Amino acid sequence: MHKTIAILTGGGDCPGLNAVIRGIVRAATLDRNWKVLGIEDGFDGLVGEPRVRELDLEAVRGILPRGGTILGTSNRGNPFAYPVREGDAVKLVDVSGAVLAGFKSLGAEVLVAVGGDGTLKIGKRLNDMGLPVVGVPKTIDNDLRGTDVTFGYHTAVATVTDALDKLHSTAESHHRAMVVEVMGRDAGWIALESGIAGSADVILIPEIPFDLDAVCRAIARRRDRGSRFSIVVVSEGAFPAGGNRIVQVDAKENFGVDRLGGVSRFVAREIETRMQMETRTVVLGHVQRGGSPTHTDRLLGSRFGVRAVELIAAGCFGKMVALRGQKVEAVDIGEAVGSLNLVDPDGELVGAAEALGIMLGR
Repeated sequence: MHKTIAILTGGGDCPGLNAVIRGIVRAATLDRNWKVLGIEDGFDGLVGEPRVRELDLEAVRGILPRGGTILGTSNRGNPFAYPVREGDAVKLVDVSGAVLAGFKSLGAEVLVAVGGDGTLKIGKRLNDMGLPVVGVPKTIDNDLRGTDVTFGYHTAVATVTDALDKLHSTAESHHRAMVVEVMGRDAGWIALESGIAGSADVILIPEIPFDLDAVCRAIARRRDRGSRFSIVVVSEGAFPAGGNRIVQVDAKENFGVDRLGGVSRFVAREIETRMQMETRTVVLGHVQRGGSPTHTDRLLGSRFGVRAVELIAAGCFGKMVALRGQKVEAVDIGEAVGSLNLVDPDGELVGAAEALGIMLGR
């Protein structure tokens, strides 16, 4: 049976995307002799004249260790709210009909949508409109339900942990508090796991609004014990109890999504003022998204790609591949995007961090 399938990568880039692309192409072509089309720049590539290229074995040769995505991506290409400039204003319009028509013109039978919460929500809506979709979960935030873990997350945690290891020596040498801001809009998984692995003293996450007085008391206790430096890891979406998240660009000016950033400077300023302690901030930013994927993300991305092809062969659409225990299984896309996978403030991982003497802002 000959098929033509298409794949796109949407949302923010992350390590492991190329492993998924390679896994899909090899699984589809080696044993099944299917044709694979790569859609460029996420759903943007289906707006207007489709931007597509054929992906064969030669096209994916050598891409397994590469970061990013060879297809390009976009986190602004929501076809149900697509930004169109009208004079000096930008208006959000529904171009989903044009996207369906563009996809139909490719002659492909199914779309593999690789992305996070936003991409998969779009994929589900398109599937409900008649475009067969199989989803592959991607996000460094690890905030998608339905799967034990998303690819890209392991590499991001490894990157942050390595940075914390390096910051310890300079913090200790200068007797400073280092406040390290990491990604995590709604979920604090990166901050929590890298903070534990990187021996942080304070970890602030969105799920636990923080008390600055309690943070300063924890740092003071360290100083009383002879530790004249502290490492504070804070998720970009963390906020003080009774306060709000710190926003760089308002949603009205950023296509409906707040651009977060600046919480590390806020926390550092408060620590320095309240404790008369020299403080520095480090914003790791997009370095968390870059670089070569770890072996874990290469393996998981490859397994996800193979399983996506198996679902297509079985005619299972509207599904997302997911890691459940030791197996890669299929779940409804709706299960993955119905709610976010957040850190449990009273869960085992938070309890382990607190038992290790890490202060969680409360």
